[in-house]
Amino acid sequence: MPGATRPKVVIVGGGFGGLNAAKTLRDAPVDVLLIDRRNHHVFQPLLYQVATAGLSPGDIASPIRWILRRHRNLQVWLGEATKIDLDNKIVHLTDGSTPYDYLILAPGATHSYFGHDEWQAFAPGLNTLEDALDIRRRVLLAFEQAEREKDRAVQRRLLTFVVVGGGPTGVELAGALAEISRHALASDFRAIDPESARIILVEGGPKLLAAYPEPLSAFSRRALEKLGVAVWTDSVVTSVTPGQVHVGGETIEAGTILWAAGVAASPLGRSLGAPLDRAGRVLVNDDLTIPGHPEVAVVGDLGALKNTDGSWLPGVAQVAIQGGVHAARNVVRMAAGNPPTPFVYRNLGNLATIGRHSAVADLPGFQMKGYFAWWFWLFVHIFNLIGFRNRLTVMTEWAFSYATYQRAVRLITGTDAWRNRS
Repeated sequence: MPGATRPKVVIVGGGFGGLNAAKTLRDAPVDVLLIDRRNHHVFQPLLYQVATAGLSPGDIASPIRWILRRHRNLQVWLGEATKIDLDNKIVHLTDGSTPYDYLILAPGATHSYFGHDEWQAFAPGLNTLEDALDIRRRVLLAFEQAEREKDRAVQRRLLTFVVVGGGPTGVELAGALAEISRHALASDFRAIDPESARIILVEGGPKLLAAYPEPLSAFSRRALEKLGVAVWTDSVVTSVTPGQVHVGGETIEAGTILWAAGVAASPLGRSLGAPLDRAGRVLVNDDLTIPGHPEVAVVGDLGALKNTDGSWLPGVAQVAIQGGVHAARNVVRMAAGNPPTPFVYRNLGNLATIGRHSAVADLPGFQMKGYFAWWFWLFVHIFNLIGFRNRLTVMTEWAFSYATYQRAVRLITGTDAWRNRS
């Protein structure tokens, strides 16, 4: 890398936080190394579209090297960070290590099963492209198996889909599953009626979209029920076993169970020796650095910081994006001998879609729901995709889906997919 005497900035993670940190450092007098265990950046808000056969993986993902190809002061490594040696300023990887002068940690998060990791085998979550393709396979195979099943009770179980978690991901998954069964697959089968599929959304709290104002939460519930989704609130899942979800004293027989109930911070945070919250997130200073180490910043889902109103910053893309930009700017300041500045989050609003012509938008100063919120959701997501090709492809796919009620990517993939339904 050119300029060996310049400060070396290592960024761990190529998600929203890490990618935006790298972009911010493009013309800075530093050398940057970005490390990610995957070679691509995924636009996670649209992962559920891949999981429900609306988009292909390549529509919402781009190679990190391609995104940052014009950054002459940057190098990309495919690798997985396992431990941070703060005393010697070294990032340890599964296959080596690298030193740093400044470190920005943005490794993201994984699924949280609240101490019951054994549930993951029966109720996959949605965090990566691999997760999305696995869910798509499970959903489509459920209909294929039901088509051949003679036992009506087994058929009913196969056509029952349970989504655990009433946040944005759970709401969007449940709405998309309802639209698949009511429209995209409605005329594709002969022995079953896909419209008879049961979609049950289970939420442990009293309402859906808990972070949204009550009117938008109530609207999302009505919109889902209009699509035929059964919404169970105040329903805490006590156990998940093969083909069964246990809610208190009640058992739901389900062919497909999907988990959208929570996330857990990357285990990389534990190697820092810094204070953690109950979810394993690092309690950072107001400038996103960790106590005692101003050269190390934590952004995105791994960091925990309170907003100006005393509430914890949410684990959403905008927090990661703004945090990545801020951490990078502080690196430039510190490299020039200036102190870092505190991070101030600017809330740009939250969006969630429920189905065709139905979405909610909680924006600064006003709220939207229904038809106009849905169009606004479409515009925002297309605009924020990386690359003209992805924007054009997604816009074309959505236009096709809108005109035909079809989902174009109804492909069951994987080796010996039929026998590997588990």
